[in-house]
Amino acid sequence: MVEMNRVLIAVTLALLASSALLPVSNAAKLSSAPRKEDVPYIKCQVCEKLASRLHQLVKEKQLQISPKKISEYEIIEIAENVCNLKKEEADWMLKIDIVEKGDKLQLVEQEEEGMCNSECKTIEAACQKVIGYSDTDVAEYIYKSKPDLASLVNHLCKDLTDACTKNPPPLPKDRVPGEPFVAKPSKDAEMDKIMRSMQGKVLKEKESSKKEEWRKTITKELKKKGDVLKRHAQKVSNRVRRWWTRVRSSSSKKPKSEKSEL
Repeated sequence: MVEMNRVLIAVTLALLASSALLPVSNAAKLSSAPRKEDVPYIKCQVCEKLASRLHQLVKEKQLQISPKKISEYEIIEIAENVCNLKKEEADWMLKIDIVEKGDKLQLVEQEEEGMCNSECKTIEAACQKVIGYSDTDVAEYIYKSKPDLASLVNHLCKDLTDACTKNPPPLPKDRVPGEPFVAKPSKDAEMDKIMRSMQGKVLKEKESSKKEEWRKTITKELKKKGDVLKRHAQKVSNRVRRWWTRVRSSSSKKPKSEKSEL
């Protein structure tokens, strides 16, 4: 655990050092804030891709732990992370370009990861808006129904949410065009992937450690309560025993009634 943290710190420092060498002018040109006004135009497409990614991740997890069956908790964990760019389950959003076609926005998948600026964050915002508080519901549906992809898309995008219940509105004519898709250098993409993977492992280890601490604490408290109840029961038992002894003693000392003279 300590060794992993050292490696994580070293990698982080290396990334910071390399990012410091980038030209400041290029970084200033592109915004990393999501364009929330674009969310209504892409939320149905995002929902469909989200469902596809969920379906794929659950399959991969099942193959990874086979012959053991995937648990509902493990599916919930995937659903909670799939729309969070800080998690490796959300890598799919890094390969999507938002392209303006006529009066619509279209999500176009790319072969490589792109620089995560405004468009990347906009897709994340749409994804989080779609899944909202439905992550546990969709996880339960996947766990119990084991749906095919078409059924999952329909359930998530039309039953659980309204992401695809109606067509998106036409784009405003004065909409400012989005940024061009810029592929991330392969070394940077690989480094980011390693970072997300390592952060995920560290967090899982911390969560596991916390669960173990909670288990020990609860066990300790239950033992304390049990000891207290045991002592209390012994006190009550002793009191009852003493009371019963006094009752028997007093009844044995009670004088017998004399026979009435004839």
